[in-house]
Amino acid sequence: MTNPFYENIMVRHDMQTLAFYNVENLFDLKSNKYTNDREFISSSVKNWTPKRYENKLRKLGFCMANIGRRETGKHPALIGLAEVENKTVLNDLLESKHLNKFNYNYVHYDSMDERGIDVALLYDEDVFQVTHSEIFTISLLDKDGDPDYTRDILLVSGVLENTPIHVIVNHWSSRREGAQETEVKRMASSYKVQEIISRLKLEHEQLNIIVMGDFNDDPHNTSIKQMVDHSALYNPFETLRSFNRGTVKHKRQWFLFDQIMLSSNFLKHSIDQFEFFKANIFDEDFLKLFKGPFKGAPFRTYVGQKYKGGYSDHFPVYLILKK
Repeated sequence: MTNPFYENIMVRHDMQTLAFYNVENLFDLKSNKYTNDREFISSSVKNWTPKRYENKLRKLGFCMANIGRRETGKHPALIGLAEVENKTVLNDLLESKHLNKFNYNYVHYDSMDERGIDVALLYDEDVFQVTHSEIFTISLLDKDGDPDYTRDILLVSGVLENTPIHVIVNHWSSRREGAQETEVKRMASSYKVQEIISRLKLEHEQLNIIVMGDFNDDPHNTSIKQMVDHSALYNPFETLRSFNRGTVKHKRQWFLFDQIMLSSNFLKHSIDQFEFFKANIFDEDFLKLFKGPFKGAPFRTYVGQKYKGGYSDHFPVYLILKK
């Protein structure tokens, strides 16, 4: 795969890209008896083969390597991920064709999610050093009153060049059973993020905080608005959703479920410290269906049981920090 989009772009040493990408069912080839991953093995109806797995890794790697490159001339410093199964897929991803030349490492913990999918954070060790990481579990109940396990929230603290930052990576409960019926689950995650930020601010009120993820809610929904207001965050994605643009498309309607928010001190100019420059959806044409009734929607790996060979059902999002 060639890269004609970003040739001859000057590298901006005063900028760094932070990205988030729901990679849609990045499973390895082995069945795990503790999780519901059996649709992603070679003997399943989906016929998840080594060739298909390697194709997805290569395509995801190409996409990730180019997020923010148009503006910065380089790959992202940090990439939050959703829907990764385990360390095996993360190692394979970092060893894939378009990422193996970079000095990426990752932070990942296995969660209790019933499908075995987790969040993770990729980071370029040349510009980011991890100082602390931990996970936070969301206590949920299903309609029968039994525990309903979902993805943990990941906190990674570190130093981006000379700027200390705290990154909170999320993948909130889906709307599969209905937006209103499942809202209480996303509100629980919203409250948990607020708790994490409040705890961080006990140590120091003026912190550099990044909140990223697939929230399964739009910027105007209560779970997001309440979190932004309570924690004094700035959400640049509030102005990006439109009738014909978003990060995921369902029943011909666009949603902006994937977002990156940041603490207000990123909006203040400070010598030798990063400040917010811009945010955007990474919806380049190579990530889209190019024909048919769903033209322009994300080019997926599968639609139902049918293999399509694409990337994901989500577009990535990113923001750029500038000194």
